[in-house]
Amino acid sequence: MIKYVRRYFSVWFVFAIFLFGLIPTVNSIAEDNDDPYLWLEEVLGEAALAWVGSKNQASSARLVGDDRFASIQAAALEVYTATDRIPYAVQTGETVRNFWQDAEHVRGILRSASLESYLAGEPVWETLLDVDALAEQEGENWVYKGSDCLVPEYRHCILMLSRGGADAVVLREFDAESREFVEGGFFSSEAKQSVEWVDEDHLLIGKAGDGFRVTESGYAAELRLWQRGKPLKESALVFEVPSSHVLIQPAVTHSPQGDFAFAISLPAFFREEVHYLGDLRSVEEIHAQRLALPEDIDWRGMFDDQVLALTRSPWTTGGTTHAAGALVAVPFANLLEGDFSGAKTLVEPTPTRAIRGVSVTRTNLYVSVMDNVRMQLVRVSRDGNAWPLFEVPFPSTGSLNVVSANRHSDLVFVNFEEFLVPDSLYALQGDAEPQVVAQLPSRFDVGDLSARQAFATSADGTSVPYFLIAGKDTDGPLPTLLYGYGGFEISLTPSYLGPLAVEWLRAGGAYAIANIRGGGEFGPAWHQAALKENRQRAYDDFAAVAEHLVDSGVTTTSQLGIYGGSNGGLLVGVAMTQRPELYGAVVCAVPLLDMLRYHKLLAGASWTGEYGDPELPEERAWLSAYSPYQNLAEDDEYPAIFLTTSTRDDRVHPGHARKMAAKMIDAGHEVVYYENTEGGHSAAANLKQFAKRDALVAAFLMQELMDEEDE
Repeated sequence: MIKYVRRYFSVWFVFAIFLFGLIPTVNSIAEDNDDPYLWLEEVLGEAALAWVGSKNQASSARLVGDDRFASIQAAALEVYTATDRIPYAVQTGETVRNFWQDAEHVRGILRSASLESYLAGEPVWETLLDVDALAEQEGENWVYKGSDCLVPEYRHCILMLSRGGADAVVLREFDAESREFVEGGFFSSEAKQSVEWVDEDHLLIGKAGDGFRVTESGYAAELRLWQRGKPLKESALVFEVPSSHVLIQPAVTHSPQGDFAFAISLPAFFREEVHYLGDLRSVEEIHAQRLALPEDIDWRGMFDDQVLALTRSPWTTGGTTHAAGALVAVPFANLLEGDFSGAKTLVEPTPTRAIRGVSVTRTNLYVSVMDNVRMQLVRVSRDGNAWPLFEVPFPSTGSLNVVSANRHSDLVFVNFEEFLVPDSLYALQGDAEPQVVAQLPSRFDVGDLSARQAFATSADGTSVPYFLIAGKDTDGPLPTLLYGYGGFEISLTPSYLGPLAVEWLRAGGAYAIANIRGGGEFGPAWHQAALKENRQRAYDDFAAVAEHLVDSGVTTTSQLGIYGGSNGGLLVGVAMTQRPELYGAVVCAVPLLDMLRYHKLLAGASWTGEYGDPELPEERAWLSAYSPYQNLAEDDEYPAIFLTTSTRDDRVHPGHARKMAAKMIDAGHEVVYYENTEGGHSAAANLKQFAKRDALVAAFLMQELMDEEDE
């Protein structure tokens, strides 16, 4: 998926895997809707906020008042703010840059060090921007959302600042050399927007609102070329899409081989149209030309004179079929002529092997690959028409993530981690062995813990893997927390356990992660198997893992808790309403729950390719069959549920969680509700809030699953 969508659909997943502005109201409210809780969709409505306040007061009394809360929060904050964390950085020429948060800088600082000192493991940092100081100075709750700097100098940067953690950001030009915002420089007011440098005096920008067209999904519908010194409203229109599209996104490749500008539009969430914009130095010469690629490819930019893409379905060109899930290279010049004769598969998938990521350097590609949800890293070089592959020597039991790579250097930074093994940061360069740059100290004692992979059998006979972390010699049954996601091609891979999981294990629990269909663990087919009318397969997979944990003696139904956020919140909402007898407690975070109205709320319209369109009778029927909000039964018995969301979440509407909580409370069910008034889709805006979030969840689960056992 292209950069903008990846960036805005990944924040929650990152924190979930470690486990532990302007606020729109609603896009529309149907006049004929008889939902008695519709008023809770008014995000800043007086009555709605009063309801939120009363529920927050009750949940705080129960959870913050728990004797364990303070110690868990303190332990989590100690981990999040530890000064011996690995300072992950990106290479910026002969320097590196890192965004750092700690106890003194909970909002964070953007800082720089020499590449030489960083590689030596002794970086000498210089602060470029103090976000805490900026927030205090300007009286704004700024949350840093990243930057885009013009290569290869990295001096001219566009900083993205969010109010309270929302997806909507303010764009401000920053001079990394003078360490100041540029007076009279590029500035764009708060919106969901994306930007790319063309050159020092021009930006490509897609902005939603503020006088610019917006898609039904709430994203940019037009792309503009913005010249320095001119108002954004006077910028030249470069490309636009119908409002029915998800969005339009700029993509500019700066490399030693040249600069290439593209407009990438998404007709649907998993459909992409790539348009070459030609020479942008003169707007009169812009003639967008669509590249003749299949719509269901996943665009991965350019390498040398080749266009890179991942296939989502088999693609036959010139008598050669490229399998679904393959990494393919096509000569750019050929594509402009509609000729696919030079297309080559660089990395092949298998039934158990899937490509997770592609990173480009000056002379190599680095492809992260999963095999049975275990990671490998493959280096792809080029020798004329040959593309030899070399496996980079890493253990095959954990996760690999390329932290930094760019087209002007051969240096790559790679993170490696496992559930019980702290992170290590490596530097790679060409065919040299990986060199350790930094290692994270152990955060907990792993002496009596083990992590293993197991398999459950779903309702249709599909084998579904999951990971289980528990004490080696501990006899079950144990209080067990099962986490899942299952959507949008997101893969859950081994990662060093975060504070919530650690505190849960310390208290004597077990922790499981389900790799259900809908995710990307086994490539496009694994995701597509649970799309739209087949969504029930993901829910069956999750139930199968839960049953396997019970049947194998790991836990009992009364000791089994489930946790999911965003699409994972929908997952556990369905799990609770379909199989309430199977679970002892539910944590449902920033969730989708009303699947008959989700497309009318914030970014919901962009996800009809994943779930289906409620406006179409056939698709509404399958959504009605599992939508948790509609399938909640007044007389059924449900496990206790902790529903949590954020007022500042401008991606998944807080009305989902609010309405579900209100409906359950009025029906007499046990509900704990907490809504952070800031934090965006991650439900936390800074490190202190992340620690509080973990402590709230842990206290609830311990009350429901461990205290019951003590009684």
